[in-house]
Amino acid sequence: MIRTETRMGRSLLSHFLVLSQSSPRFTPSLSFSAFGSNRSKAHSLFRLHRSSIGNSSQCCCSISVTEPAASERPPSSIKQRIVSGVQPTGSIHLGNYLGAIKNWISLQDTYDTLFFIVDLHAITLPYDTQQLSKATRNTAAIYLACGIDTSKASVFVQSHVRAHVELMWLLSSAAPIGWLNRMIQFKEKSRKAGDDNVGVALLTYPVLMASDILLYQSDLVPVGEDQKQHLELTRELAERVNYLYGGRKWKKLGGRGGNIFKVPEPLIPPAGARVMSLTDGLSKMSKSAPSDQSRINLLDSKDVIVSKIKRCKTDSFSGLEFDNPERPECNNLLTVYQLVSGKTKEEVKQECENMNWGTFKILLADALVEHLHPIQVRYNEIVSDSAYLDEVLAEGASKASSIADVTLNNVYQAMGFFRR
Repeated sequence: MIRTETRMGRSLLSHFLVLSQSSPRFTPSLSFSAFGSNRSKAHSLFRLHRSSIGNSSQCCCSISVTEPAASERPPSSIKQRIVSGVQPTGSIHLGNYLGAIKNWISLQDTYDTLFFIVDLHAITLPYDTQQLSKATRNTAAIYLACGIDTSKASVFVQSHVRAHVELMWLLSSAAPIGWLNRMIQFKEKSRKAGDDNVGVALLTYPVLMASDILLYQSDLVPVGEDQKQHLELTRELAERVNYLYGGRKWKKLGGRGGNIFKVPEPLIPPAGARVMSLTDGLSKMSKSAPSDQSRINLLDSKDVIVSKIKRCKTDSFSGLEFDNPERPECNNLLTVYQLVSGKTKEEVKQECENMNWGTFKILLADALVEHLHPIQVRYNEIVSDSAYLDEVLAEGASKASSIADVTLNNVYQAMGFFRR
């Protein structure tokens, strides 16, 4: 399972989605798949495509990669692994919850899941050093309050597993600078801030995101539509490292050979992947939006929620309907109601199609208050017991490190380093 937002869509890794009413679906929207469909062959031929990461020339190369032996493949009974995380910046809002965290609750029952607080990503733009530690703990508490079960999932802080940064450096040596320069969101952010005000980390954070994912040999990564480009870079970087250092080259150095990294697939939800702003139905709900009116924060009081819904932007059409491109606010608010009420889209359509906005806003506010109240109560219980939270995070980091260290040692070996 590693999550993104105007902060480069990283509230992923948002960084990553919602599976509310139906099961996960896989999307083949990336430019290539990891290997050919015939897994029994000793070698698979694949082609790397650069076309979808950038708008410039396409580079294709045919390469032969040694597959792991059949005995090295995990048995079908082993759960697939998912990683995901959210940044500890600003307030966790309804978009983070419905777009990522709520979905994790169902994923933890089916997959081997690791959910972490991506604090290293939080420093790529100016931030409050006095608040980072507190925000990190509070974000972890929200994970647990929302229903993450530590008997099923590992919860930890990204910076507590040092392998994230080590692997990022190793991957950076294999990541062409042109790949990073073509990242759309970096170009947008750097254009607004100016080169002198943008740190190198803003350019290279997609490599850290790749490290977050590849370190745990992740099978699937929950992503929103705005993060697919970053996952595609992760996939291509995994393929590149597998080609440069894996296979027979790795075996000659004493390794097991085959692929160093699994190439992860995207997991995109059927609904609610992007919860939009309350003030603009065409903009994603964001922590960094200047107006707090644009979002419902998970810890907002009842009165604040009612006030924000009462004042949220609507339209002058009669009745309410899904999927009308001329009514983005209507579609967004109906979707939010569907997700927090637990009803199907058809049920919401029949219930609300003849309502006026005044009636619906009362209905939506009540549903939000009812849904968020238990989370808020549980959150207050967790933050009041610091020893419990510390224990959860320490245990999660220990479990994560045991997985990450195996991958990291394999990469060091395959890249020719003197063994530690």
